[in-house]
Amino acid sequence: MTTLEHGHDTRERILDAARRLFAERGYAATSLADIASAVGLTKTAVAYHFHPKDRLATELIAPAAEDIVALIEGDFDGDRAFVEALVTFVVRHRAIIRLIMEDISGADEAPPGSPGEAIRVFRDAIYHRLAGPDPDPTRRIWAWAVLGSLQSVVKTVDLPQEDVRRTLLATVLASFRPL
Repeated sequence: MTTLEHGHDTRERILDAARRLFAERGYAATSLADIASAVGLTKTAVAYHFHPKDRLATELIAPAAEDIVALIEGDFDGDRAFVEALVTFVVRHRAIIRLIMEDISGADEAPPGSPGEAIRVFRDAIYHRLAGPDPDPTRRIWAWAVLGSLQSVVKTVDLPQEDVRRTLLATVLASFRPL
């Protein structure tokens, strides 16, 4: 194995460990030392590849970027079609969904250009897509309840994707009615 291949393998191992630990514990509760321990490296070695820790979050979220854009900008035939697409997205990217939906510490106060800002923008866009332009209290509660239900997917990383999608979709649609 060449040095370049070894470096790529190390980065992938770090990303895999970070993805798993962020899903299990959350971003704020996972340190570079925790990731290093999971990979069998020193904290310094992990920091060499990903410093500051936000770089890990950015790299983990990047593969979902195209799906995020399609979801936010998509032309869906009604609320139900959007909810179905949202559930599919969340299940497909469930290993990082906690990071996306809630967990980068201080996302509501994140500075411009930070991963926290991007996550806040995504979360708010999904909320507004669910709630609509001028939601009444019932619609607001429903939109936040749907987002809350979708966050539960982080506890299902060990289950088959299609089983999770089917059950989560049924759960979310049970709460769905034209509001």
